Amino acid sequence: MRKGNDMAKVISIIDYGAGNLRSVANAIKKLGYQPMITSDSREVLDSAAVILPGVGAAADTISSLNKLGMTDVIRQLIQRQRPLFAICVGLQILLSGTEEGGWYECLKVIPGKVKKLPPGFKIPHIGWNQVKQRVSHSIFEGIPDEANFYFVHSFYAEPEDMSVVAGTTSYGVSMCSMVIKDNLIAAQFHPEKSGEHGLRMYANFLKLALNGR
Repeated sequence: MRKGNDMAKVISIIDYGAGNLRSVANAIKKLGYQPMITSDSREVLDSAAVILPGVGAAADTISSLNKLGMTDVIRQLIQRQRPLFAICVGLQILLSGTEEGGWYECLKVIPGKVKKLPPGFKIPHIGWNQVKQRVSHSIFEGIPDEANFYFVHSFYAEPEDMSVVAGTTSYGVSMCSMVIKDNLIAAQFHPEKSGEHGLRMYANFLKLALNGR
C-alpha cells in the first residue's frame, strides 16, 4: 500500500484540542507516513486509519467531540470496523460511563465503567509500567510480553466483557491497559511517549490498517 496523499490510504488524527496531538503526529511521521490532522467528520470517515488522541478529563473530551459531531463519527467507524486507535482517555470514553466527576455517561461502545485508581499508590499514575499481553495479535508483533509503556492517568477502564481486554497492567489493581475489538485498538498508555515499543505498536497498527495484515 502506498504512503502519501491517496485518500484511500489517508491516516487521520482527530483534532478536538487534545494536548498531545503533535506528539502523536510526529510519531507517525517518524514511521514515514504523513498523517492528516483534522476536525472534519467527512475526512475522518473517508480515512483508511484513524487515531483518537487522549489527554485530560473524559467529560471535557466528550464535550469537545460532541461540538465537532465526532462522537457519532467514532461510533460509525467502529460499526464499519474501520481501523481506529484510541489513546488514554480515548479508550475510557468508549465505555458506558466514568466515575470521574461523580458519574458521566460515555459512548457506550464497550459495556463497562471507568473507575478511579485505588488509594495507596501515587495518583495520577505517571511513568513507565509493564503491559501483560493477554492475546496473540499482530498489534504486538515485535513487542516482548511485559514491555514497558508510558502512562499518565488517574482512572482506568473496566470492561464487562473480558474477551476484549488485550493487555493488563498492575498498579494497585490489575487494570485493563489495552482493548482490542475487531478493528478497534485502544490503549490506556501513550505509544507516542513510549519509545521504540510505542513506535512499533503504531507501525503494527498502520500495517494492519493499510495492508490488512
